[in-house]
Amino acid sequence: MSATTSTCTVARYLALRLAELGITHLFGVPGNHLGPFLTTLRAEGDVEWVGTPTEGGAGQAAEAYARIHGVGAAAVTYSVGAFNLLNACGGAYVEQIPLIAVNACPPYEQWQNYRAVGLLTSHMSPRAESNLDVYRQVTVDAQVISHPGLAPAQIDAALTASVSERRPVYLEVMEDLWDEPCPAPTEPIVRRERPFSTRNQTMLEDSVHAILTLIEEHPGPDGRPRAIVWAGEEIDRFRLGEELTDLVEATGVPFCTTVGAKAVVDEHLPQFHGVYNGKASHPDVHAIFKDWATCRIGLGAWSTSKNLGGEQNVGTDWAMAAHGGISVGTSYFPDVQLAHLLPALQDALVKEYGSGGLAADYYAESYSYGGARADRPAGLAQYRASLSIDRARTRNAEHLTYDGLFDRINHFLGEETGEDWTVVSDAAFSLIGSMNLFLAAGGFLSQVGWLSIGWSVGAATGAALAPERESARPMVFVGDGSFQETCQEISTHTRLGLRSVVFVLDNGHFYGIEQMLVHPSYFAERNPTEPDFYNVLHPWHYDRLAQVFAGEGSPANGVSIAHPTDLDALLSRLTDPSDPYNAGPLLVRVRLNRHDYPRAMAYKVSKAS
Repeated sequence: MSATTSTCTVARYLALRLAELGITHLFGVPGNHLGPFLTTLRAEGDVEWVGTPTEGGAGQAAEAYARIHGVGAAAVTYSVGAFNLLNACGGAYVEQIPLIAVNACPPYEQWQNYRAVGLLTSHMSPRAESNLDVYRQVTVDAQVISHPGLAPAQIDAALTASVSERRPVYLEVMEDLWDEPCPAPTEPIVRRERPFSTRNQTMLEDSVHAILTLIEEHPGPDGRPRAIVWAGEEIDRFRLGEELTDLVEATGVPFCTTVGAKAVVDEHLPQFHGVYNGKASHPDVHAIFKDWATCRIGLGAWSTSKNLGGEQNVGTDWAMAAHGGISVGTSYFPDVQLAHLLPALQDALVKEYGSGGLAADYYAESYSYGGARADRPAGLAQYRASLSIDRARTRNAEHLTYDGLFDRINHFLGEETGEDWTVVSDAAFSLIGSMNLFLAAGGFLSQVGWLSIGWSVGAATGAALAPERESARPMVFVGDGSFQETCQEISTHTRLGLRSVVFVLDNGHFYGIEQMLVHPSYFAERNPTEPDFYNVLHPWHYDRLAQVFAGEGSPANGVSIAHPTDLDALLSRLTDPSDPYNAGPLLVRVRLNRHDYPRAMAYKVSKAS
């Protein structure tokens, strides 16, 4: 970061603070009110401006960047830009992502003119606090900066709130303040954690004891403990992946994750039993998590409709530690911090059951209990193998399916590619299919609470630019309806030379997940009819968009695939560094049958048929 001096401006102050937080890229769409700040940002040289086609795409990129790096930022201009950014900020608020939203607004003089004679200029509203009021609903701090002497304190307060609360903040800065002098930064921005007191220690000990009692009171038929851990989003938000790994390795306890915490730790760990997503889980995972395990310990897991997948409650045989407290059965401990709970629980479990005392392969146990079960894998290794298909096993299939695609990709990522990848999954069938890929720690991003369709395309930009994952290629899975929302963000991929691979899942141009949610019986029909009219999309040749975005010195390619052998050929080309497909973004139109759906959604179809 550039050295501070006694001379500073509001623009330079904010630029220095962003750099201090380790932010390397600022995403956004410029406007005249924002121009002076961007000029200063470039002069400082620590933070690179990334202009995107849309403010929504800028927010998606900044939000994904923050998921990986810990904090991100987007900058737009007043009203028309800010309201477009609002969706991404709302998602960051729900998903607890530290996103700094900078909104450059008309100068002080113009506001005075409006108050005096009613003169409105571009982007202004008769309600002077219109932008501020809406952002107050989706941030933990929202500031309007209209006085240069107060600007440093306001900026510092907002940034401190963002990194401490792990949620978005809003800075609205008047255009004529950017070049005004203000005091230079002094003390660094520091995250403020809740204090840990004697009372907290007592509550922590009581909660750990309650978890041990829960395990003891819910043994398996053989009398042995049969608990399973459900690791969730807060493991990622609080950067507790190492602590979770230590716990499962020291105790041997089997664990699943939520979709939102997928790949928060290495999924090749022998204790990892899959992603549990309620009724929308892989059937084998659901059977292990709900039927074989006798009690469940949620660590940082959110009980959202997506994570519970059609289930409405967790039950008395659960412990759920999230949102600063922990419920164990019918007891609740309101002030137990996850960062303290994990090591304390590890110590208690090792003391009670010994090192590795909870180690088990629940797939193998459930398979052999009462005799071998043909409808279940014989062990964890067999379960994992069932989700991985090599090219030899795909040749006889007549058409690509959702499950066939993801099972083939699973083999590619695990056995064939020599590169690191960051899988970025959109909502709906894309997310249901991709959740069963086996990935290394940090290799997956999704938005599972807000579920803004099209999020993945812009998010891939931020994922590729985050310092922690900049060596990994983005692999995006997005439905055709979702892609139509944000397809122009491929322009940013092309402009930056990102070697992204974007799989557009074209299931006959209609909203498959919406049809599934409203009328799942459509997927069970033997004589196919048309889906509900409002779910039908206008058909696009998605692969041809690459020609639109490509330019001299900025290649982009597109391809359409419909057969497993097409996918095999494509994946083979992705392993060849000299192949033109690897020179820039690649748009892959995956043509699927309208009546196809991921196996995890079968519970809805069977119920409707």
